[in-house]
Amino acid sequence: MDKKWYVVHTKTGYELKAKEALEEKIKNENMGEYVEEIIVPMENVIEIVKGKKQKKAKQIFPGYLLVKMKVTDQSWHFIKNSPYVTGFVGKKTKPIPLTESEAEKLIASYKEGKLSSKPKIEFEIGDNVRVVEGPFVNFTGTVDDVKPEKGKIKVLVSIFGRPTPVEVSFEQVEKI
Repeated sequence: MDKKWYVVHTKTGYELKAKEALEEKIKNENMGEYVEEIIVPMENVIEIVKGKKQKKAKQIFPGYLLVKMKVTDQSWHFIKNSPYVTGFVGKKTKPIPLTESEAEKLIASYKEGKLSSKPKIEFEIGDNVRVVEGPFVNFTGTVDDVKPEKGKIKVLVSIFGRPTPVEVSFEQVEKI
């Protein structure tokens, strides 16, 4: 029987502890043949706190783990009765595996999220902002366009008395 990816529900806020407890339990009880990999899907985000950038790991799916395993009655009870685990996503007594495409998409977004840093700043069109980095430092303007997928915004700043669009990254501006 092939190993497949399953979603395991944990106590919210205890995902990393659940993963550590499972890995320790697997090692102690020789269950490595059933459980191949455990992932806590996380991404790096950049938060600006009091004008300073801080990189922070943020969970993509709070309260859940991804576990690649072979499900038998023994492995199901083993995972279900582990510390901080509340159960599997699926039927009460039989977990439902993710499809290959779902699993691939989740794992790819997890790996991409670990490698890249995404700014966690919310701007809306019409917000007043001040440029704090780059060639337009200390200019103030109004947000004209937001591109969250690129982490950039278009700001209308006044140059020679005329509104001029300038594209800057989220980290280069702050709300005023």
